[in-house]
Amino acid sequence: MIEEQLFEKYLLSVYRFLNFRLRSEKEIRDNLKKKNARDDIIEKIVIRLKEQKFLNDENFARLWVDSRSRVKPRSQFLLKMELKQKGISDEIIEKVLQRVENEGQSDDVQARALVEKNIKKYSGMQKQELYQKLGGVLARKGFNWNVTKKAIDDVLNEEYNAR
Repeated sequence: MIEEQLFEKYLLSVYRFLNFRLRSEKEIRDNLKKKNARDDIIEKIVIRLKEQKFLNDENFARLWVDSRSRVKPRSQFLLKMELKQKGISDEIIEKVLQRVENEGQSDDVQARALVEKNIKKYSGMQKQELYQKLGGVLARKGFNWNVTKKAIDDVLNEEYNAR
């Protein structure tokens, strides 16, 4: 009887943990270990959550990337690092990032959107200073210099041609 009570106690704590956002299997396991749950109880809970469709690393990764792309755009390199920290397998990461690429949300598109969003802040600056400021913004989001330079060049050329 005590075994079942322990299971229910930890299961309820996981439901509360899931209430804020979806979690990866690693996040669930880490959370339960932090609460000193035994390994056999952790396994039972993971199995139960998978049966109830509350735990699916591929869905988690897809939703994580979609959310990041909309709210806080990042390079695929940074997204990959975040997903690895969440315990997502390389196979799932590649599959999800390939889908993003196929949907037209490549690093080039994301970087360009960030330049377009931020360029007004730096209007009136010299070209070199503009590259430094916008380059810094994109670097903090994980974009490499080639992608950054191309995005800035494209946006500046369009603005110049529009005048």
